[in-house]
Amino acid sequence: MVNTSETLSVGIDVKLPPTQTLMLALQHLLALTGIWVFPVIIGSALNLTSQQTGMMVQACFFTTGIVTMLQSGRLLRLPVVQGPTAAFMVAVLGSAHSVGLGTTFGSMFVAALIFAALSVPLKRLGIMGLLIRYISPPIVFGTLLVIIGAQLASIGPAGWFSTTSGGTLATSALAALITVITVIGCMVFTRNEVVKRGALLWGIVVGVVAFSLMTPWQLPDLSQMPFISLPGFFAFGFGVSLPVVLLMMLAFLQASAEAMGMYSLLADWGGQTLTTQRVNRGLFTEFLGCAVGAAAGGLGTTSYPENVGIIRVSGVGSRFVTFTAGGIALALGLLPQVGLLLASLPGPVLSAASSILFGIIAISGIQMMARVHWDELNLAVAAPAFILSMGSMYLPASVLEQLPESAKGIVAQPMMMGVILLILLNLIINVLVRERRVLAKNGAVK
Repeated sequence: MVNTSETLSVGIDVKLPPTQTLMLALQHLLALTGIWVFPVIIGSALNLTSQQTGMMVQACFFTTGIVTMLQSGRLLRLPVVQGPTAAFMVAVLGSAHSVGLGTTFGSMFVAALIFAALSVPLKRLGIMGLLIRYISPPIVFGTLLVIIGAQLASIGPAGWFSTTSGGTLATSALAALITVITVIGCMVFTRNEVVKRGALLWGIVVGVVAFSLMTPWQLPDLSQMPFISLPGFFAFGFGVSLPVVLLMMLAFLQASAEAMGMYSLLADWGGQTLTTQRVNRGLFTEFLGCAVGAAAGGLGTTSYPENVGIIRVSGVGSRFVTFTAGGIALALGLLPQVGLLLASLPGPVLSAASSILFGIIAISGIQMMARVHWDELNLAVAAPAFILSMGSMYLPASVLEQLPESAKGIVAQPMMMGVILLILLNLIINVLVRERRVLAKNGAVK
């Protein structure tokens, strides 16, 4: 059976021979660099042990497998491959510094359940559309990304000179520099899409090789881990913080917007109808899977454009291929030794890769803000939120000492201050004030 679409040579509901299905599934899985790069960068930035970082890597494989299998299976029935996103990575990084990983993942768990409830496949629910309208315009998320990138600037470059993985300051810095040069080279000097899209991955690979040549580096003792086990649910503890829940909701809004775009594109290629009910089924499974993943200590997911690109180039849109990719990811999520191995990569190399990534995050925010019409109302939203958030890092210790611990964790963190100020100012100025001005102007015209 061949699909009649000009884009796909193999249709969405077509089954391929097992060997071909497995090979294509592995290709999809290799495109999911964030599945292990993001948690390893978090572990490096937060100075976690290899065992703790390994738990996050294992949980990310586990989450990816669950959500991908649900969406490729009977619920959404589209060849969607899900994986961790940079939005959740930076949210975890910023939150964990102030409230700890237990409260960070607990808040992500709560946010995922809220969104799952809002996307239950009921007719004309409509709540998601309202949330996206009021909470996730470019001025809010774009400004927040710039704030996050600026805050994270203090994390990346400092790790270039770490000697915790062995070696000297000079060899660590040289390995970090080689990593950065490799990433930039892959981004700039190659036309191969696989190399270009995987620039971060190839930079880490080259950096690890360079570090190993200059410094004796040993693999971790894998015998200390069980061969097969489920991720440890709420292994970092459990807590909930309202500002962190709001931050995670912003990340879920971005993830859901990206996912809906991928759903529409894939359904169009496969000549299928994408109803509201079907979209809600897809989002519901994504958020429910993310809730399970957050409980396990993994990052929230969204549909990966890289995997959609693989479908476009290969012409193979079979959802059974992506279902198999999800099954492989789930199997790897049951192998804690895999997580520990990936978590033990040299710190300077990971810090160098994260430096590039943090810069990309900040510039992505600037690109998003370029779509904003900068009148006096939008300036009144973004300017105070940006300068007050960044200035919170420099508050005198005598001022912070007067605050309760719960307030101190918010005030002293630019990301926390930013998400609260941006949502409140946008709601007051761009929703209430702007709409009243528009109504008044229309009344005057009449």
